[in-house]
Amino acid sequence: MPVERAPFGKTKDGETVEAYTITNAGGASVRFISYGGIITEINVPDRDGRIGNVVLGFKSVADYEAESPYFGALIGRYGNRIGGAKFSLEGKDYKLAANHFSNSLHGGAKGFNKVVWRVAPIGDNAARLTYVSPDGEEGYPGTLTVNVTYTWGDDNTLAIDYEATTDKTTVANLTSHSYFNLAGDGAGSIEAHVLTIDADRITAVDAEGIPTGELMPVDGTPFDFRKAMPIGSRIRAAHPQIVNGLGYDHNFVLNRKGSEAAFCARVADPATGRTLTMTTTEPGLQFYSGNFLDGKITGAAGRQYRQGDAFCLETQHFPDSPNRPEFPSTVLRPGETLRSTTAHRFGTDG
Repeated sequence: MPVERAPFGKTKDGETVEAYTITNAGGASVRFISYGGIITEINVPDRDGRIGNVVLGFKSVADYEAESPYFGALIGRYGNRIGGAKFSLEGKDYKLAANHFSNSLHGGAKGFNKVVWRVAPIGDNAARLTYVSPDGEEGYPGTLTVNVTYTWGDDNTLAIDYEATTDKTTVANLTSHSYFNLAGDGAGSIEAHVLTIDADRITAVDAEGIPTGELMPVDGTPFDFRKAMPIGSRIRAAHPQIVNGLGYDHNFVLNRKGSEAAFCARVADPATGRTLTMTTTEPGLQFYSGNFLDGKITGAAGRQYRQGDAFCLETQHFPDSPNRPEFPSTVLRPGETLRSTTAHRFGTDG
């Protein structure tokens, strides 16, 4: 059926926000809003065919503006952290907003999660979101033109395709920040969810989440998800990296090779049978176990969100790459096009 459009409210600055719903042949659906490109719902069946929403979110624009920890949002210009809120590029220093300790997180004070995107439906199962970030916005050089396409397939796969171009040399790292709970929004802890990540190493971090430069092997550590393990089975281990992240909040160095999309992660909820299998073209995956959810936020389902009530799997280039030349480059130059794709396939076990 055609992409459905409906009013969702206005921002505090008076900008109109609309909601878009894509429903597939099986009745499963994805809903997002033009503010932040935020995915507010992903409604998929459990093993008994019951359809439920598996992402956290709010009912109003005001809530997203006031208290959202990036629920469901598109992230840019730079996903994850840039140490010291600064970097140098082609001999020039750039200063960014410090919004997480002394660092810049997820694009700064007003990242792509806080702007209204232009939306154009594409056929019956996709929509393209566009935002033009002006030269100097949040301290970044160049006018960056970004197009993100959401495609919702009849096999319950949500594909997110990113493209970006610039008129000046800049850095860019785009991702999506959905908080998943395969048991359902507001269902409680995800520690029993079983996780697999195809990564032999992580980028070790300091107490502020900034990479130290070490690519730490996961073998023999709580970060070894190469074989499926419950998320909560080692989350309270006395490992220095678990202490630094207050749980899991780390970039996994994916084993994928080449430029084609490849498997990166799988999550299964034993209670409902729902599964999420992900592929990506990106070199990294930030696994976050909802450590900063503190019970002060009440979501769309009318339930408080507490620590460990959701997980995020953010495909990306590595944190602080602009200050780490040994990491895969996030530099984008005029005449080049940043392209990446990540697919989320929802299914069931048993």
